[in-house]
Amino acid sequence: MVGEEGAFVLGWDEVLTEEELSMALKVLCMSEEEFKEYKEQDGWEEDSEEEENSTLSNEALSRLKTPCKRLLYDSVLLTLESYGADLKAEQDLLNNKEAYEKLSRREQQALHVRYGQKRILHQLLELVQ
Repeated sequence: MVGEEGAFVLGWDEVLTEEELSMALKVLCMSEEEFKEYKEQDGWEEDSEEEENSTLSNEALSRLKTPCKRLLYDSVLLTLESYGADLKAEQDLLNNKEAYEKLSRREQQALHVRYGQKRILHQLLELVQ
């Protein structure tokens, strides 16, 4: 359901692996009865046309049902905890020219990537609060 890497890809404006995230949220937020029915039917026969044409934009994420929002929120918190430093520490390092220049080119690039990832995750936290 999640793909080989077991992760969802988020962009600034929408979820880039929206089909996988949408399916995962549906299944993980089902009641026991709904899940039993889902298993008996080998999944949904057909999604509604509205669901097929919807995208998981930031606006759509903010309108998710409470259980799905809570699941996403908790998942994002766990992901952020897996990083060694928080967003502010990364930002401080980026803003400290002397400390930044002491980093190797590879460390500087990694810092920019981590900082961007954390900003997207913090944005998602705000959307699903």
